[in-house]
Amino acid sequence: MLLATKIKIEVSERDAKTLEFMQGKCRGLYNWWIMQLRDGERWPGWKVAKASLQESKQYDPELCHVYGKLLQEVFFRIDGAMKAFFRRVKNGETPGFPRVRPRHNFFTLCYPTMYIQIEGNKLILPTAGKGKNKRYPTIVARLTEEAPKDFKEVAISRDARGNYYASFPTEVEEGCIVEDETEGTPEVIAIDLGIKTLATGVNEQGRVYHINGFHKGKQWYNKQLDKIRSRRDKCKKKSRRYIRLSKTYKRVSEKKQNKQKDSLHKASNLISHKLVERTVVVGDLSQKQMVMKQHQERNKYLNRSVYNDWGLYGFLQMLIYKCQKNGKDLIVLDERNTSKMCSGCGNLQPMPLHKRTYCCPKCGMKMDRDENSSINILARYMTPLALSELPRYLARLGPHTPMVECGVLYDENGEVGIPVTPHFLIVQQLRLW
Repeated sequence: MLLATKIKIEVSERDAKTLEFMQGKCRGLYNWWIMQLRDGERWPGWKVAKASLQESKQYDPELCHVYGKLLQEVFFRIDGAMKAFFRRVKNGETPGFPRVRPRHNFFTLCYPTMYIQIEGNKLILPTAGKGKNKRYPTIVARLTEEAPKDFKEVAISRDARGNYYASFPTEVEEGCIVEDETEGTPEVIAIDLGIKTLATGVNEQGRVYHINGFHKGKQWYNKQLDKIRSRRDKCKKKSRRYIRLSKTYKRVSEKKQNKQKDSLHKASNLISHKLVERTVVVGDLSQKQMVMKQHQERNKYLNRSVYNDWGLYGFLQMLIYKCQKNGKDLIVLDERNTSKMCSGCGNLQPMPLHKRTYCCPKCGMKMDRDENSSINILARYMTPLALSELPRYLARLGPHTPMVECGVLYDENGEVGIPVTPHFLIVQQLRLW
């Protein structure tokens, strides 16, 4: 398993211009191939495309001043993007075609390990050319932290404020799960993801976890960003006041992003490392589901909250690699109708986002919306496991509890029978066990 260590680096103005020049040429080569593929040209593979690099240098002589390994990495990235596109098409999905990289984004530069040098806190990156043909000198950057020992490559990136970073991917052995000999079924926690509460989890014993995200802080930062942006829009572009407000906007935006990432890292570390449950079950919630037309009636700020402030994709990626590192299983289940379904009787009813409490009209159950959804996710995962061990669960319930036979719930005397679904059956067993 690969884990990347991201370290901030300090570069001089001359080296910053060199990096800007090389990433611009790499981005131009990448975009040229993407536009050709959009026009209908067939992707020949990275080997054939790589052989055309000399023709590209004749068309654009400035490519000769870019380090060759960086240009070759462009073809590997295009090949990976095209393979991922065709794989999704083959699986019946509707993927988007690889996009053109915009000018304001920094195109990440990937250096192989064998072509770089680390001397103390100095990171030495080579450039193209020798002797008189060398236009740009070798880049010497200072690392703010100690670099890891075993890494495969170095990826140079830049944020919106112009700070440069170096990412070092390293190999980490996955942890192994030790099964409990006395208990056949491992402990499970089901997590329902939300906007107001980042994650709401429930385990087999009925313990509920509420993990909050960066909700209150983002509201304060959004107000500050709106004020700065409204003042900047009234200024003349490229004026002194406009430039000053733009720098202030970038600084406040970076603070907000750092706070959000910190909260997501803490929440994912709590789930993957500190909780004792060995299996983590998460619903396959997507951001598109949260901004449907039926959800936009009450909250007009939902798009901003979901797409800019939630960080769902990043949170799931953190859970994936942290669960692998700590030896836990992460399972993604279909959570369709888990918020609409009653965890007590299985009744379905519409649940807009502004309704935070689930009130069932049939059985009278009242519960928090996220808790109800997490119980349904847990029951959906435990259904195939618990049906095989149902007799052992019934033996542990005792004589003064309702009996469940053949999908019918009876009272203690066996007189009244109520037909129930397997989903409701498993929920009741989880509550009584």
